[in-house]
Amino acid sequence: MARPRADDYDDKRKAILKTSAALFAEHGYDRASMNQIAKGCGVSKALVYHYYDNKDALLFDIIRDHLDELIAAVEEAAPETASGEARLLAYVGALLDAYRDANAEHKIQINEMKRLPAEQQEDLKERERALVKLFAGALTEAVPELGNGSHLLKPVTMSLFGMVNWHYLWFREGGPVSREDYAGIATRLILDGARSLAA
Repeated sequence: MARPRADDYDDKRKAILKTSAALFAEHGYDRASMNQIAKGCGVSKALVYHYYDNKDALLFDIIRDHLDELIAAVEEAAPETASGEARLLAYVGALLDAYRDANAEHKIQINEMKRLPAEQQEDLKERERALVKLFAGALTEAVPELGNGSHLLKPVTMSLFGMVNWHYLWFREGGPVSREDYAGIATRLILDGARSLAA
């Protein structure tokens, strides 16, 4: 008979993932060791192995959990009955807010996913596509000319992700532009640009 899970199983797993993400982002996936992860978590290496057999399993769960949190945040940001423009602004704001404490996870998603087996990469890419689909749907409602098979939908949608996904390179918490401000800036740039292109 299998042993029941401890009440704090998920909390410990999340702590291991958070510490691993920070170490992978700081030292690189190749250089971060299970010993460093155990030390960073303040637990034994045996306990880390109780949760994860190897670094690949950690890497997959870091990215999967990160993407699931992003999708959930965006889905909860605005009702489907809201206008496309209102949904897009809410989605951008939710994504920027979800990135607030996830710089390490975000860097790992961008830089390290390619290390995983093809099947796991496809699982994660499916999640990425689900996130993109939410934004593309709001965009086509806000700018109907982007729909109906327009070749502009993908480049416009991915340009928005480019603005949002790379903000961590320059954005400073407490600086002159807040996350909410930047959500408005990015949304306005994309909508005005898309409408201009579609005219």
